[in-house]
Amino acid sequence: MYPIVDSFKSYLSVLGYSSTTQSMLPACIRDFLEYGQYSSIQQIQPVDISVFYEWLHERPLKRGEGGALSEMMISHYVYALKVFFSWQLETGGITSNPVSVLKFKSPGRDHREPLTVGEIETLFAAAVTCREHAMLHLFYSCGLRRSEAVRLGLSDVHFRQRLLYVRSGKGDRRRVVPLTERVADSLEQYVLQERGRARYTGTAFMLNNIGRAMRGDSYATLLKSLLRKAGLRKCISLHHLRHSIATHLLQSGMSMEYVRDFLGHKCLESTQIYARPGSHQLQAL
Repeated sequence: MYPIVDSFKSYLSVLGYSSTTQSMLPACIRDFLEYGQYSSIQQIQPVDISVFYEWLHERPLKRGEGGALSEMMISHYVYALKVFFSWQLETGGITSNPVSVLKFKSPGRDHREPLTVGEIETLFAAAVTCREHAMLHLFYSCGLRRSEAVRLGLSDVHFRQRLLYVRSGKGDRRRVVPLTERVADSLEQYVLQERGRARYTGTAFMLNNIGRAMRGDSYATLLKSLLRKAGLRKCISLHHLRHSIATHLLQSGMSMEYVRDFLGHKCLESTQIYARPGSHQLQAL
């Protein structure tokens, strides 16, 4: 049965899936085939997939002690099964798709909705200080995570080259974020006009009201104050800004691969779920 897994990986490569996806989806299918010990693909029935799906909710993690698969990881297995059996149906390996008659629970999410472009413009219009503008640019224009903004150092932002370096992102991944002229100028003005006045000897890029390195809660407080000034009553967090730029880039026609790299995601599936583009955008990739 395992040569079919290799063929599936080749199929994903031809379709242009990322190298991570080319490894992850076949690995999910291999787990499925090992679990069922099937002698042929044709013998697989919807009930077999249902049993495997239920088992995934009980299966312990392969790495580390204790714990179970996350809902998001289980959704990756479901996605792999859908792609695999659709491929088999298209190529004549099976005459009916056992996945097509099944329904699966959507992974739990926080239903975080991105801000509209108009709401983002309202936030920027309400920003008065250089620090408020810089904060919006870090989380929206640069798409930083909260932890990444906290760790951002003064030497990580290169105004002339218009580059921002994320030295230690999620999973210790590094990336370089390109800056537009407007963003680079705004960040530089913050450093020259506000940050430079503080008696601070550390390396943090952003400082709070008392001249110390900004922490996560300091950023959250600054955003909350800005939301009140902008008259936006929504429950909006710092992560909403990162979510919003991802969605807006996709809606503007930016490729999924570019947005993945911009956000610092490890795999394309994270970007698909995270940014939630319209189906017409996914089809255009």
